[in-house]
Formats: sequence, C-alpha cells, structure tokens
Amino acid sequence: MGSELTALPCRKSLHTFALVSLVAAFVCAGPFLAPTLRAQAPTAPPAPGKTGIEDTWQGTLHVGKDLRIVLKVSKNEKGELKAVNYSIDQGGQPLPVSTITFQGGTLKFGIEMIDGTYEGKMSADGKSITGQWKQGPNPLPLVFERATQETAWAIPEPPAKIPPMAEDANPSFEVATIKPSKPDEQGKAFLVRGRKFSTINTTLAEIITFAYDIHAKQITGAPEWVNTDKFDIEAQPDVPGSPNGKQLKTMVQKLLADRFALKFHKDKKELSAYVLTVGKGGPKLKKSEGDPKGLPGLFFRGLGQLTVQNATMGDFTQLMQGAVMDRPVVDQTALEGKFDFNLKWTPDETQFGGMGIKVPPPTDAADAPPPLFTAIQEQLGLKLEAGKAPVEVLVLDHVDKPSEN
Repeated sequence: MGSELTALPCRKSLHTFALVSLVAAFVCAGPFLAPTLRAQAPTAPPAPGKTGIEDTWQGTLHVGKDLRIVLKVSKNEKGELKAVNYSIDQGGQPLPVSTITFQGGTLKFGIEMIDGTYEGKMSADGKSITGQWKQGPNPLPLVFERATQETAWAIPEPPAKIPPMAEDANPSFEVATIKPSKPDEQGKAFLVRGRKFSTINTTLAEIITFAYDIHAKQITGAPEWVNTDKFDIEAQPDVPGSPNGKQLKTMVQKLLADRFALKFHKDKKELSAYVLTVGKGGPKLKKSEGDPKGLPGLFFRGLGQLTVQNATMGDFTQLMQGAVMDRPVVDQTALEGKFDFNLKWTPDETQFGGMGIKVPPPTDAADAPPPLFTAIQEQLGLKLEAGKAPVEVLVLDHVDKPSEN
C-alpha cells in the first residue's frame, strides 16, 4: 500500500476513479486514508480457557491469493470495545474498525472505510472465531485464531511519513517523463506515491480537468487528439516534502504549459450542469478526523460504491463530474471543512462515461441501492439537481503533443 493520491483501478487517490475488488479495497485504504498507527508487538499468550474478546486475532482470507488478516481488539478509556484491522500481505497499514460488538459469543465488526463487515461465533474453548467477511455481494469464510507469542504474525512497520512541503513553496516538477500509454492499458489513475506524481492511461483532456478542477465539457477549441491520445506521466517536484493539493495542481499546470505548450484563455458560459445543495433536513455528513492539510482520498470499490475520506465538497463534486456525471457538477452547499462518508447507488447508463465504462442494465434485486439522486439525498442529506449554471470554460488557443523527455 503506497501513499497514493488518486487511483484507478485501485491505486489510490485525490480522485481515485478506481473499480476495486475486495483485495484492492484493502489496498486502497492507505496511509492518508487511515490514521497513522504504530505497529504493535504481539500480545502475551492468553490464559488457558480464555474466552474474552480483547486480544490479537488472525486469520486468512482466500481471494485468489491468501491474505493474512490481523484484528487487535481492546477497550477505550470508557470501557468500550475498539479494534484495528491489518491486511499484512497488502502492506499492513492499520484500518480502524468503525463498529464492534461481542455479545453471546458472537463477534460483529464493520470497517466503514472499505464497506466491509464481519460476523463470527467464538468456539467453546475461546481459541477461534468462525464466520464470514462481507464486502460486496459474495461473503467469504474467515476463521480467526487467537494469537500467541509463538504464532503471532509480524505486522510491517508503517512507512516513514514524509513531512509536508513548505506552505509558501511554489514547486515545479524537476524531472518529468511522458510516454504514450500501452494500447491494452486498463483503467486510469492519478497517483502520488511519496513525493512522486504519476498518471496512467490519461488523455490530455483528463489531465487538464484534473489540473484546473473542471469537467471535460468546460474545455473548448481542443484538437481531436486531446481527447483520444493517452499518456503515462512520472514526475517529481524540485522542492522537498509532500505537496498539498494546491501545490500538486500548480505543478501539473506548469507541466502542461512546458511540455504540451498549452495556452488558453478563460471565458464564462451558462451550461447544462448538476447543482449540489443541502437538503431540507440538513446534511448527514461526518466531519473528518484526518489531517486538515492532508490529501483527500476518494475511491470506488465498484460501480456505485464510493468511499470518501478527508475530502471537501469541492473534492467530491470534482470526482463526480470527472468520473461519473456527463456534465459539470457545481457545489452550492456552502459546507466548509472535510468529511468522511460512503455513498452507494445503482448507476444508470448515463454515468461513468468519464471512465470509459458501459454500465450494465440495473437488476431487479430487492436489496439494490437506490438511484444516485435518491442516494445522495437519503444517505448524505444533500440534493443533486439538473439545471443550468454559469461555469468557467477554458478556450484552448494552442497545444502540442508532448515534447521529448
């Protein structure tokens, strides 16, 4: 699990346009999505016949490959159960457990960040818990064993945290490599790993929308290749430290001017758009406890399954207009700060065109999530409506295919 900013098909993100499996979902919950916790030493062996839940538990998920899962259960200062989950074969980054109960020998816990739940029954001798992990439509068997000093798996140490770039820094990319994407490349991604920025399988139009927080329909005067030719970029800033979102986009804007000779002027037009506002009952959003200056994380675990961490409403609307919607999305919520939430809906055929995905026909399943507009209102307390709105457009005056590396 690298410390990434934006990802597809699950390489993490400021805008993770990723479609991810259960394996990838664990990967996607990386350092900037979860609090940085120190790896803990194995607990002491339990006393004979121990039946309490507070301990270190470990088990293996079989998902095409074996994934070793460690669950550390303890109590907080109020005496309430709390837990941290680790997928140690995917880097071992800590995932805080959102909810946990242990009643009548049954353990239940959920990890909101990856929309996963577990339920299992403890054995009579208190040495194991047999149950199922559910993350998506198909539950998977997962048996936890109580760990001892002899059997406990080592949890990898978290990677050293890179200090932030100076807030007054005006960075550029010191080194940047731009190559045509492989013809069979799948998905697309904007990533930050450590100090390195990269894109995978991205058109110039998508790079421009990322750099300037706009929808593709807000770009006019572009030659055809801007929307069809795809590129992989690898770049590193000339200033030490980890950039914030504004600094990252400033560097990408400079790269566009330098390597693509991009020149444009701005205009304003009234376009068909979606407008996001607060619903009548008020927002149903949880304030993020993440780093206020840290990068946000937004990623899809599947079509219509979005996890948002440490993100502003602007981050959310930019992701929606870039990956999901067929027109600009304008934030008129006036909500400040950063939020954590999950959003589940059943997509229709007009959505995910920005990712080049054809949405399958909806099922008639009774437990299918609602359509997007209903889901946003019911789950987030917000309202998304189609309408007209004045939006800024970029009129391209000049652009070239990228200069040599």
